[in-house]
Amino acid sequence: MSPTEKNPSAFGSPDIDRVIHEPARLAIMAVLNAFETADFTFLLKQTELSRGNLSSHLSKLEGAKYVDIAKEFVDKVPRTLIRLTDRGRSAIQIYRNEMNDILSRL
Repeated sequence: MSPTEKNPSAFGSPDIDRVIHEPARLAIMAVLNAFETADFTFLLKQTELSRGNLSSHLSKLEGAKYVDIAKEFVDKVPRTLIRLTDRGRSAIQIYRNEMNDILSRL
């Protein structure tokens, strides 16, 4: 199954995006949805993930084209900036709507 494939829901509702549904990636997407851009350190603090875990999950989100990652230098210090792409913003909104639909049936 590719990273952007979806699994059918047990409730017969639209398929849930498994890339976003994973808890760590959902936390990353939620933080990025609230801000235009965030740097790697800010995401570390907000998600409480390790550097390796955050990096791995960002790679998955980048592979799905949900985030854009840009590296720059500020006063000779590397800085990594992450932002949701239009596709990522759309995906998180669809995910939210699907989860609200499922929860409304409980």
